[in-house]
Amino acid sequence: MKLNQVIAVLQTVKSNSAKAKTAVYHLIQKTPMFQGISRTFQPVAEDGFVYPPENQTLQIKAEDLLSQFEQACAELFNLCATQDWSNAQAKADIVVDGTTILREVPVSYLLFLEKQLADIKTFISTLPILDTSESWVYDQQQECFATEAKHTTKTKRIVKPVVLYEATKEHPAQVKELSEDVPEGTWRTVKFSGAISQARQNELLRRVDRLTQEVIFAREQANSLEVTQQNQVARSIFGYLFAPSNFR
Repeated sequence: MKLNQVIAVLQTVKSNSAKAKTAVYHLIQKTPMFQGISRTFQPVAEDGFVYPPENQTLQIKAEDLLSQFEQACAELFNLCATQDWSNAQAKADIVVDGTTILREVPVSYLLFLEKQLADIKTFISTLPILDTSESWVYDQQQECFATEAKHTTKTKRIVKPVVLYEATKEHPAQVKELSEDVPEGTWRTVKFSGAISQARQNELLRRVDRLTQEVIFAREQANSLEVTQQNQVARSIFGYLFAPSNFR
């Protein structure tokens, strides 16, 4: 038998064991079935009336229930022992594209790692991505992405007098104030971002998917171990627990 076969049947065995134990518990609650009686009548006078005997057969013995309970547990105890004894030996390497990431990883840790990788994939999927409407380059000094510098003109509004009519001997000059926007300077703007590129996120997701595949493969490989069935565990346990006693 292989370890993966043990795992495949374990749930069924657990279910059957639970049903069998429940049946024993139900019998325990039937108190009258644990009781029996035998009554016979002996008249005082030799020719006295003899009443018919009264009998109630004892239907259940508590000692018998111990045996039934042991039978309900035996296969489950032995199968779980087989699984756990084998899990201690079931190991496999995690190899990705020819590179060994971890050696002789226990199957229990492979199961743990598989769940953790699912969480890591969710984490990577939520990382912020660079705004594709901008052109980004990596700034080594700032250690983040930056856009190329953009220059924009800063203007300011000034008011200056404009002569509408020159002064004459008869009339003074007519002057009107007009506003005008004139260059004041230049803004140099560089945007920075702590996000990652879409290509980087895709690479990270590819890596976590690849590692997950190899962890699953390693787990299946570890579970293909030929197991040594532990058939005496239940007998040893219940042999101690339910051993015959001088007390009845």
